[in-house]
Amino acid sequence: MKEIHTKRLFIRKFQKDDWKDLYEYLSDEKVVQYEPYGIMSENDCKKEAMERSNNDVFLAICLKDNMKLIGNLYFCKMEFDTYELGYVFNRSYQGLGYASESCKALFDHAFHNLKARRIIARCNVLNISSWKLLERLHMRREAHYIQKRYFKFDDKNNPIWIDAYQYAILAEEW
Repeated sequence: MKEIHTKRLFIRKFQKDDWKDLYEYLSDEKVVQYEPYGIMSENDCKKEAMERSNNDVFLAICLKDNMKLIGNLYFCKMEFDTYELGYVFNRSYQGLGYASESCKALFDHAFHNLKARRIIARCNVLNISSWKLLERLHMRREAHYIQKRYFKFDDKNNPIWIDAYQYAILAEEW
């Protein structure tokens, strides 16, 4: 994917030396609370940055003024010109409009340049800030899944099932 610029952000492919900024937020339990993985170590983040630098579905979100990596987008082509969106942001940069700004820019790029027909996103129903973001992006809640999936286990090794919402937006709605 090509680089995308907004007023405050630079959205680009991951680089292997992004691991330090990646570690800053993927080692934060509050940030990864709803993610399918737990907190990551420095070594985990070095490996993750390397993998992401070779994978076009992850996009690094950087501040334009100092190029600090503050979060990432996940954007994966599925079937029938549908793309799936995901995002994770450093807690120090949440609540400042960066997620909205980066997602809007990505939607513009996807609908106009990639000829996306539909973009979907899923989130844990308990992740209120996530589903509120999706609604600010004018995405439509299409489903409420009960015990949709599990990623983590309790202390007795039982799966912790999560409920999830699915949102979507079509090109003509954007």
